[in-house]
Amino acid sequence: MTTNSMPDQLLLDVKGLKKYFPIRRGLLQKVVGYVKAVDDVTFFLHQKETLSLVGESGCGKTTTSRCILRAISPTEGSVLYRGAAGGIVDMAGLHPSGLQALRKEMQMIFQDPFASLNPRMTLLDIVGEPLLVHGEKSASVRTERVAELLRLVGLRAEYMRRYPHAFSGGQRQRIGIARALALNPRLVVADEPVSALDVSVQAQILNLMLDLQEQMGLTYLFVAHDLSVVRHISDRVAVMYVGRIVETAKTEELFARPLHPYTEALLSAVPKPDPRMRSERIVLQGEVADPANPPPGCYFNPRCAYAEEECRSRTPEQREIAPGHFVSCHRAENLRLRGVVTAARN
Repeated sequence: MTTNSMPDQLLLDVKGLKKYFPIRRGLLQKVVGYVKAVDDVTFFLHQKETLSLVGESGCGKTTTSRCILRAISPTEGSVLYRGAAGGIVDMAGLHPSGLQALRKEMQMIFQDPFASLNPRMTLLDIVGEPLLVHGEKSASVRTERVAELLRLVGLRAEYMRRYPHAFSGGQRQRIGIARALALNPRLVVADEPVSALDVSVQAQILNLMLDLQEQMGLTYLFVAHDLSVVRHISDRVAVMYVGRIVETAKTEELFARPLHPYTEALLSAVPKPDPRMRSERIVLQGEVADPANPPPGCYFNPRCAYAEEECRSRTPEQREIAPGHFVSCHRAENLRLRGVVTAARN
């Protein structure tokens, strides 16, 4: 399925994306309901920028990213992608036989560097496998390319004959990044790539990703829950709650002037490195809404201190309150929410 309705500067345009998983019960496995893991998600991604999806565990971030890559098929919606040849393709409606050509342009960095690498394969086999799958039969060419990729991510070329168990967590994630870059992709989905690493190693991997983005013109969809990491690497941030995006804005704009109460609560949990900066943590009451049985109206209304009757009865639409700042909240214009304030320097 192809279309032409996409602005020139965009690489990806997601509209109304949904992924519902059926709930089956009984001897005949009758469908009695659906888990709305991704529920009407809409966002766009400019070429060579980094957009981060943030939110609590289970909010649908990873499911959204896997739908975009067609690792799983979405229930509804469109995922418009601008290919290297200039054509625009709807990934959501594309037949599996048509995905092979696009796999080279869209790759993923996985969360767990220990589980995502085959312990029975050497680095040469792991990093070179995408090349082999996509038609590079020459062993010498693959070996040369693997050596180049290892050097690119800060590893020595002679490591290619070793197995994953010989490397630390940070080194394994570098191997995962090298594998993702083997085919010179345009879009890289990073699914919490530093959450399993020590803090000092996290900084090294993030800086490596930024350097590679500049060198290779990469576009990142960065899935995370650590807002400190997100602030360091992102151009824009999209906040998810129970399968829906509640706010999207440029990083500094969102951190300084949140418009959704859930974003305000998330930002209140960000550690402050300066002892002069003290802020009160917002502790949300109640439980996260059940995606199999969400509340009417705004999904956040049972936990929201600002909720009114309209919030409990009518689902908010995503609106652009300020240039590039989108929010799904009935009261966004009237609320004055706290952001993360940078301490003044002497």
